[in-house]
Amino acid sequence: MTSPAQDALTWDPARDTDLLREATDRLLTAVAKLDDATVEAPSLLPGWTRGHVLAHLARNADALVNVLAGRPMYASAAARDADIEAGAPRPLAAQLEDVTATAHRLDGAFAAQSEESWRRTVELRNGVRDTAAALPFRRWIEVDLHHVDLGIGYTLDDLPGTFVDRELENMVRRFAGHPDLTGGIELRAEDGRTWRTGAPGGDPVVVTGSPVALMGWLTGRTTGSGLSADAPLPVLPTL
Repeated sequence: MTSPAQDALTWDPARDTDLLREATDRLLTAVAKLDDATVEAPSLLPGWTRGHVLAHLARNADALVNVLAGRPMYASAAARDADIEAGAPRPLAAQLEDVTATAHRLDGAFAAQSEESWRRTVELRNGVRDTAAALPFRRWIEVDLHHVDLGIGYTLDDLPGTFVDRELENMVRRFAGHPDLTGGIELRAEDGRTWRTGAPGGDPVVVTGSPVALMGWLTGRTTGSGLSADAPLPVLPTL
């Protein structure tokens, strides 16, 4: 896997912040069209209502502000979960206000970063460390994938192609050498691109499909629909 220092060579936080703003605007526009009953309904994530998803997005924005300020991302795992549970039952107006306000706070925190501060290493949840410049893209992942998870008409096929390609490559890096994957996986996109992930060495399971289908499977948004493989699909680690 690449190190934060190596990954820093590929990040462009100014560009990613602009793309994040576009994704956030899409999300907020869609959420504003909901009503209280719709927010209380189940999302596509098991055990979570749409209110859970929205509360998580708001608290994630505040958590990234904490990271940029050198504070722990969350006080604890239990506190993170409790905050999401407490925020989930709120009516649409409160949810929308919270997601909007926290997104604006995070945008301001991103805007305040200098070139030097973007290059520093920051600590996220569970001891994960990354370059600060990666945070706008990390937030973009949260916003666009959870927009899909709301189950309100925005699907994997609606995701921008740039996002799909980058998140596909991100997941390939994430699963490369993962201790819970005992075999290799070769991903083949229908446009001819290939990636190798999972365990090094040996004959990999070859999985073929569109970039969207591959990304959807790697991120746990599908069980492998739209893919073909030369062996049973591997069980991927829990995200």
